[in-house]
Amino acid sequence: MPVRVVDTATPSSQPSPGQEANTGHPSPPSCSLLSAGRSFAGTQNVSSLQKDEAWKVNVRIHGCDLEQGYLCGTMEALNVPLADTPVVTFWEGEIVDAKNYTFFTGKWEASPEDDIRHWSKFTSFTPLLSQIETDGGKSLDFSNYPYIFMRWKEQYFVNVGADCGLTIAGFYYVCFSCSDGSISGFYYDPNSSPFQKLELKCTNEKNSGFTFSSYELQ
Repeated sequence: MPVRVVDTATPSSQPSPGQEANTGHPSPPSCSLLSAGRSFAGTQNVSSLQKDEAWKVNVRIHGCDLEQGYLCGTMEALNVPLADTPVVTFWEGEIVDAKNYTFFTGKWEASPEDDIRHWSKFTSFTPLLSQIETDGGKSLDFSNYPYIFMRWKEQYFVNVGADCGLTIAGFYYVCFSCSDGSISGFYYDPNSSPFQKLELKCTNEKNSGFTFSSYELQ
């Protein structure tokens, strides 16, 4: 949720239906660190040419369905200069599994070149690149891969209005480590500073989560 630098009241592209399905592929490995109830804390670097700036960020997962390649949660930015209170957003995620979603976004103003440029920021992506260049990654098997790749798209502000001076027009490219629950990500929005880095660590080591089929945020 970076500072709005260009008026983007409405995104120029609307989310399209899910990527091409490949039902022959298993889901990414089940990981207790990526489950409903898990919490993460860290920072998002929102530096620009004018100044260096980082926000403290908390993330909580509210739902996760590996079979459908879906998860959702909330993100809280704690020290946003333009806000009098921490800013909370609700986000939904797509898990790259070569079954429900691929590495190519196909929406949110992201071109295939944008996708490769951002995914390539993760060293864990490098071993997959040649196969992605061959067939788009449709033949990849993520069932034993130690990292889970995702896109997180903020859907709405929970506790502030849309006129708060921030934008949620973009989305995050995310890489999750199954070994320690660490998360790294890069925010993409053509109208915001490029490659804003998100770095999070798991803050509840014991399994304290639960799953549910519906949710409501007031």
